[in-house]
Amino acid sequence: MLEADTRYVGGIARTIRENDRYGEFCFDIGGHRFFSKSDEVVALWKEIAGDALMIRPRKSRIFYGGKFYPYPLDLVRTLRNLGFVQSGLCGLSYVKARLFPQPNPQNFEQWVTNQFGARLFSIFFKTYTEKVWGMSCKDISADWAAQRIKGLSLWEAVKNAALRALGIQGKGGKIKTLIEEFLYPRQGPGMMWEMAAAKIAAAGSHIEMGKKVEGLSRNNATGEWLVTYRDVSGTLSEVNAQHVISTMPLRELVQAVEGAPEAVRKAASSLRYRDFLIVALVMKDRKTFDDNWIYIHSPEVMVGRIQNFKAWSPEMVQNPELACYGMEYFCFEGDGLWTSADGRLVAQATDELVRIGLAAREDVLHGYVVRQPKAYPVYDQEYERHVDVIRQWLARDCPNLQVVGRNGMHKYNNQDHSMMTAMLAVRNILSGNMHYDVWNVNQDAEYHEEHKSGASGERFVPTAA
Repeated sequence: MLEADTRYVGGIARTIRENDRYGEFCFDIGGHRFFSKSDEVVALWKEIAGDALMIRPRKSRIFYGGKFYPYPLDLVRTLRNLGFVQSGLCGLSYVKARLFPQPNPQNFEQWVTNQFGARLFSIFFKTYTEKVWGMSCKDISADWAAQRIKGLSLWEAVKNAALRALGIQGKGGKIKTLIEEFLYPRQGPGMMWEMAAAKIAAAGSHIEMGKKVEGLSRNNATGEWLVTYRDVSGTLSEVNAQHVISTMPLRELVQAVEGAPEAVRKAASSLRYRDFLIVALVMKDRKTFDDNWIYIHSPEVMVGRIQNFKAWSPEMVQNPELACYGMEYFCFEGDGLWTSADGRLVAQATDELVRIGLAAREDVLHGYVVRQPKAYPVYDQEYERHVDVIRQWLARDCPNLQVVGRNGMHKYNNQDHSMMTAMLAVRNILSGNMHYDVWNVNQDAEYHEEHKSGASGERFVPTAA
């Protein structure tokens, strides 16, 4: 196993560990809830981490216009914050959207407006989404909205809020977006992958750290791959492999494969990514908020989301008198935010935290900055066409090169989806055939395919042997 990072396993799901004179602090590259509708994925998490997994309550809010809005929706408090007039206008806007919906919505704005109305879209979705992606909501594919807020509309949110207030569980299970508790490793998601790495090593396999893959060449006669990689000293090495499973960004993978057709290379070069940095502020714990995270929709500040890592797990912060807040910024690699000095970013994050009202300036003791390139595959209007070109080429010319995970497939999915794609890729290798198409894993980390023996198109979910 070749891992480009020199220090951590887990990729974007790693946990950073820092020690200073105030103690040890653990923080994520964003927050990572462990929740899945797939029993197989949950079983694997428990097999790896066991007693290290805790059940944690979810609490999150939206900050907009100087006020905090509970999320999931608390109907009474939300209406109180919006005010009678604004609430009424939002209701009328929603009714209009339901009576005159945009047929076959193509972009994020059209899809969300259909589900919530134009006024709520402008209040709660537009600013935050454009912070995340750095582009107009009209240029973001409707796939993004359908995938990330699947099953949720204003009506569903109001209905869930009303049922929750009455102590009634709605039929049909919970909407994944609104899950109120989740599993979480005691010392962050990276703890899970560190334990997995230890199990892999104990089984006799090898994880080579600080090894970046630069080339793949396939022997058409044998089907075997020659993988070229470089270590941190610049030394090139090679390894032969009968099968390759790739989690590297799809664009980089295609560029690395020798002999990839020009049309495939062109499609790959058209794929785009949004980058990310987090400023972890170590501070005195004044218990100003106990949310896991807060979405910052207000355009007056650049921060997009704030994590409270102590609320994820008390073990993330060693000193009980201190807290660690993660100020998350979305950017493009090389832009002004990305290239700002660490000290300047810590100062900016501190200023914005104070402006929002979640800390006093004198409470902030120290800060760390972590930059994460290619954190999010961009769902622009053309991405699906480009991915299809690459997908067809892989199936046709590279049957023993499988792509899995978020960047590996250029699919913005949760970690349970990524794990299911990897589990199926391994089954393909162990079974000696490519029965499972990893692209058929749905958003709930379940694998669906047409039942070959019947004419009814019945769908089924394979279970572990």
